[in-house]
Amino acid sequence: MSTVAIVAGGPSQHIPYLHTYKEEVTTWIGADKGAITLLEANLIPDIAIGDFDSISEDELARIKHNSHHYEIHPVEKDETDLELAIKRSLELNPDTIYLFGITGGRLDHELVGIQLLHQLKQNNVNGIIFDNGNRIELNFPGKYDIYDDPIYPNISFLPFSQKVIGISLEGFYYKLSNTNIIWGSTLCISNKLLSEKGTFSFDEGILLVIKSRDVLI
Repeated sequence: MSTVAIVAGGPSQHIPYLHTYKEEVTTWIGADKGAITLLEANLIPDIAIGDFDSISEDELARIKHNSHHYEIHPVEKDETDLELAIKRSLELNPDTIYLFGITGGRLDHELVGIQLLHQLKQNNVNGIIFDNGNRIELNFPGKYDIYDDPIYPNISFLPFSQKVIGISLEGFYYKLSNTNIIWGSTLCISNKLLSEKGTFSFDEGILLVIKSRDVLI
């Protein structure tokens, strides 16, 4: 099992304490300014990648000097720095990719970062977005175990596709059986587990699973 962590250039105040994930992560990748975020957290980027147009010359020199591997790309390109980092991480054949620095900044970057979870799933890689208030994951049809997380106690299910068919929730405060949800539905917002473990399942569509908390630290 291998886990790659990508730190993108979103606002650092939205990024959780990265050392919490240190034992799980086999490779750290800094996308553009995310490489500086890693260095400021006293973590050495295994790979620093991007056009680095959002940092100073001194910061760029620091990244070059301290990263194990460094890749600079043109400013004018078809991919964002995050997508470059994801493509590079897929070459490492990870089971899971953690994504930090995706949320809290530009909304277009945040939305496309969530959409990139679908690209990862198509490559049989589980992508998870973390920030101080949320944990976001994407699932294809099937049945899944889900566990209580005291850091993110609220659980919401949102359709990523236009429809999600046959969703069922077991072990939740608000139980659900073989129900359909569509874009804009709030039926599956803000649920909680009744014990340490529950299950969710659905037959068709693509589902976002968001664990969250109300009070940020």
